[in-house]
Amino acid sequence: MDRKTYTAELAGLRELRTEITAAEKQVAAAQKELDKLTAQRARRVAGLAGYEGAQAPAIAKASGLSVGDVVRIAPLLDPTPAAVRAARDDGQAAADAVPAPAPAVGPVAEPAAAVAPALTRPAAVVEQPAPAAPAAPAVEAPTVVEDQAIVKQPAPAAPVAAAPVVPAAPVAPVAAGPRELPTLPEGPEGARFEAVTTGLVSTRPNFPQQARSTVFLDAATGDLAVRDRVVRLALGARTPGEILDAVLATAPGTERIYVTAGAPWHDGAERYSTLKDAVAAWLNTPSERWTTAVGSGRDKLAGHFVHQRQPVGRYAPAAAPDSGTTEIRSMGEWFDPDGADVVTCRQAFTLLWQALRRHWDDAVLMGSPSQTGRDLWSRTIPTTGKWAGGYPVLSEELRGLLHATGGQGRTELILPPRVPEQLPALVEYDRTFAYAKHLWKSPVGVPRRITAAAFAAMTEAEQVKALMSCSHWNIKVTVPQGWNHVGLLPAPVSGDRAWIYPSEPGTTFTTWAGGAEVHLALSNHLMPWKVEILGGLLFEDGKPLDEWGKRLKSAWADLTNLSRIHGDERQRQAAYLASRAVRSVLLFGLGGFAQRPRLVSGTTPLGEALPAGVEILGQDNDVVTWQRQAGFSRDPYAHPEWAAYVWSGARAALLDMKYRQGKEVIGYAGALHAKPGTVVYFGTDGIALTERQPWPYRGEPGDYLLKGHLTGPVEHPVSQEQYLKLRGLGRAELAQTGADQ
Repeated sequence: MDRKTYTAELAGLRELRTEITAAEKQVAAAQKELDKLTAQRARRVAGLAGYEGAQAPAIAKASGLSVGDVVRIAPLLDPTPAAVRAARDDGQAAADAVPAPAPAVGPVAEPAAAVAPALTRPAAVVEQPAPAAPAAPAVEAPTVVEDQAIVKQPAPAAPVAAAPVVPAAPVAPVAAGPRELPTLPEGPEGARFEAVTTGLVSTRPNFPQQARSTVFLDAATGDLAVRDRVVRLALGARTPGEILDAVLATAPGTERIYVTAGAPWHDGAERYSTLKDAVAAWLNTPSERWTTAVGSGRDKLAGHFVHQRQPVGRYAPAAAPDSGTTEIRSMGEWFDPDGADVVTCRQAFTLLWQALRRHWDDAVLMGSPSQTGRDLWSRTIPTTGKWAGGYPVLSEELRGLLHATGGQGRTELILPPRVPEQLPALVEYDRTFAYAKHLWKSPVGVPRRITAAAFAAMTEAEQVKALMSCSHWNIKVTVPQGWNHVGLLPAPVSGDRAWIYPSEPGTTFTTWAGGAEVHLALSNHLMPWKVEILGGLLFEDGKPLDEWGKRLKSAWADLTNLSRIHGDERQRQAAYLASRAVRSVLLFGLGGFAQRPRLVSGTTPLGEALPAGVEILGQDNDVVTWQRQAGFSRDPYAHPEWAAYVWSGARAALLDMKYRQGKEVIGYAGALHAKPGTVVYFGTDGIALTERQPWPYRGEPGDYLLKGHLTGPVEHPVSQEQYLKLRGLGRAELAQTGADQ
């Protein structure tokens, strides 16, 4: 090429650049028009849902959408058979707390195992009667997220030399049908379990969140708290449109309405087969003035969120849908108002914001505690040091494994004959602000895979260090002969329960568990369990949640103290509610890191081929309803390893928790420090027993608080519902008689 040709090519390149720029502008304009038309179509679809005879297939055909897309825009049009929806909704609460299955990974039939060392021998701490006859399996109830507390016990006797490894006793089968968990594959496929997602990192935001104009509405009385005044509104039939009209006429520019009482979304619920259907119908009530807010592009907050008790409705003016969105939300997302009026609820929000603002200069209360918690955490990402560039997100394969093998809170009702048919009493202890105690250390970076052979090659000191580090282990467990207390490690089972806790001597099962739980099984003061290491993941110990947790604990302590000492009763109540909101910010913020795989549901006309990889939920005369996994979204804040590690530590603390004064251990609490046969129920971060315990309560995160005492004899509850009724009676009795600790 000569110079003349080179110059001509440059000139041609500049012309091409101009043409490309013009074409890009045309594409952008077309995309903008497409987004506008798509939003218009979605609003029309949502509007058609108000017609009683509307059918999703007809609307799908007319709109050019799939039936699944139509149902996502207008849940009321879901053609799923009512019986299937009812079964699905009944299991939803348990499903939310149960990890979704990981992508199919070839299980290993009998991997080689390394026996972990027993770290202590039994110590004479509580009297041990002879082992009971084989008992009925424990029933794990759906997860109930509760507050909790603690009280004291003498320290166990000092441990002596490690117990020798004893051959496993004959295997007793685990009831309820074992569920096979995934394992770590070998070769190139296994390498993906020791990797991160390319280009996906949790980074510190460089922008401030924008506050929303917020009001508080008692939908039962019509009272509206807006700024420093209370107005009584006429809400008509309490449809979303009437509520929006009334509120915005009084408080123009309102962007968020918190309903503190009245639950208008439950109006007429008796006409529907499920509560969720009733809520969906209310959210989609037709209105000439309002339409469902439908976003485009990256707007993830468009459309309604259907929940039985805490729904979110998002609406835009029908005449100007792009002019802004107003949300109708439940106060119950943050705390139970428990009869508090709208002024007290508004004051609680003010106190919450002030408490957080003392620790975050740019703190903003977002729509939900989960969103707020994650946003506040993101503003604690370090600007210096190893993780200044942010925390990498693990590979989809590894996140799937953690979801399938790392359960949430322990929820278990222990049945006779392991406990008496007639309980001498029912005493409830609740761990105060429990998860806040377990944030000081968390796994970071890419984990190192530990094989059974690699674990066996370690010295005992190295094995103990690995188990006490941030780790997740695939293990084979045997309950020792002579064991007569509660189960220590979760075993997977099929069905809604997902996990049980075997305790019968000789029972053998294969499972996954966090390092805290495995270490406890080997080092508990009663009797070490036999644990064989099949494999595991060893992370670097880090502190990604420590600063976030410290600030939230400080805000919680400030509000808790204010709720005790303030001279005004309304301010005391508002401070208490605000402290509960801080708990929600931490609890749901932590749960937000779990980021479970998405489940996509849909319908296919009867007789047509079903999409690949679907699970059939049911069918009627016209369609087959199905669901399938859609994998993970590219969420930069997806860190299930953090949630799994905290949950594991909290489950271990239900069994054995140390009270420290500085570095000195001054006491113990937990189920293993109660007599065998006295533990009736585990509820995420609380325990119910048949007698009071000498566990001290200092008001600190993790302490066990005496929450209820029901004087016996009490008929043993046979279901979660019965237990919850008895728990309510016990709390009422304790409130009347007072806690004598």
